[in-house]
Amino acid sequence: MEIKNIRNFVIIAHIDHGKSTLADRFLEITKTIDKRVFQDQYLDRMDLERERGITIKMQPVRMIYQLPVIKNFDKSQENNFILNLIDTPGHVDFYYEVSRSLKAVEGAILLVDLKAGIQAQTLANLNRALEENLVIIPVLNKIDLANNQEEIHDLKKELAKLIGCEEEQVLTISAKTGEGVEGLLKEVISKIPEPIGDINKPLKALVFDSFYDKYKGAIAYLRIFDGVLTKNDLVYFMKTETTSEVLEVGIFSPEFKEIDVLKAGEIGYLATGLKDLSKVRVGDTVTKINADKNLTSITSKIIEKTISGIEPFEGYKEPQPVVFVSMYPENANEFENLKTSLEKLRLNDYSLYFAIEKNSIMGQGFRVGTLGNLHLEIVKERLKREFNLNPIISTPSLKYRVELSNGLEKEIFEKDPDGSVWIDLTEDGLDRKIVLRSDGTAVYMTQDIGTAIQRVKDFPDVGGMVYTVGNEQDYHFKVLFLILKKHLIYLNLNIKS
Repeated sequence: MEIKNIRNFVIIAHIDHGKSTLADRFLEITKTIDKRVFQDQYLDRMDLERERGITIKMQPVRMIYQLPVIKNFDKSQENNFILNLIDTPGHVDFYYEVSRSLKAVEGAILLVDLKAGIQAQTLANLNRALEENLVIIPVLNKIDLANNQEEIHDLKKELAKLIGCEEEQVLTISAKTGEGVEGLLKEVISKIPEPIGDINKPLKALVFDSFYDKYKGAIAYLRIFDGVLTKNDLVYFMKTETTSEVLEVGIFSPEFKEIDVLKAGEIGYLATGLKDLSKVRVGDTVTKINADKNLTSITSKIIEKTISGIEPFEGYKEPQPVVFVSMYPENANEFENLKTSLEKLRLNDYSLYFAIEKNSIMGQGFRVGTLGNLHLEIVKERLKREFNLNPIISTPSLKYRVELSNGLEKEIFEKDPDGSVWIDLTEDGLDRKIVLRSDGTAVYMTQDIGTAIQRVKDFPDVGGMVYTVGNEQDYHFKVLFLILKKHLIYLNLNIKS
């Protein structure tokens, strides 16, 4: 199929706004899944996702949709379209899945629950999509629950204002009943542009996700931007400087389905056979080596010639973990097994951080970082289910950069380091100061934001904090307050910056 008949898009939304249900309706309309094996939340492939009713991993799927033939039109009309959908998580702990998927597509369906309205991840995901210059299709879901038409009209107006479009451009659907869903598919074909790419150029592909298979090794999820990729080709991963022979190429149906060739504009996978999991990294650029199909014959000159003129992708910004635990194997002889398991998890969950640490009592273990408490729970459960491991895990803590009274700085994972006098404490990755008393305790602690603002002003030792309630600054304060787990409330902020 020609590149002009390909559409690549994602569904983004706040958690529980109906992404998985909408994806189910798409699969039914396009007849991608046999009715005999279909089940709700079909794209949620992990048992954990079904049990918790949330999406944890992005999941690509290729669908074929046939537009009705237009009468009195040229008989050569192409009315079959490849629709590459990537379903994404809605929970903030899995935002990195969303960020990676956005670089592989040209458009996004922004889904909003009629009853819940526009929420935090609605805004966060919309901003990420706009940063990637994606075409946004605003959609209001669950209209079957509307009390009246005025309720629908009000939220359509609000969503149109947020997107910067006309109110008539906000589509209304019910993913549960299927109302308006086929019209949305047609809108995807109409509004989202075809991919830009050239099959005659050298191969250039982006690795946007990866997976480990015990038979096929590391499997890279690819968006092909230029060129073609076939089985037995020799490929080169530019960031890790790794060469591999292609064992298999295929598409997501959503199960892995081998095909003969992947072309520019398409989304699919590449089985590398590599057992070293560090050699396939998300954000890497894949190109093809034009040489004899023999890995041993490839020289540095051949590689230099291969990559000359190919501008690698800038890659993905490294996620910053915010919740840390110490993790130790139940038995000391399981250390290597735990390490290998964490490496395999990281290949499929690149926001997972771990580093070796030692304890005089527990021995060798790992300092493990995640993007939140839910993310940590999922990691623990996946270790148990997928690798039959039940490691000993400490109480979660945050990571701080501490400036001591002698001017030195150090990183800690506890709030009360013995013998240290804290001057300023900075939440890692936020560049925000939290003023503490000289004994290391917080100025004030509360879960009520309004009370926090008032009580801060009552402390003379805090210094000139100026904060105005009721304008746009209020939103920034709440977001930062939640990030800090509602514990420490005096923030020396420059909100405008």
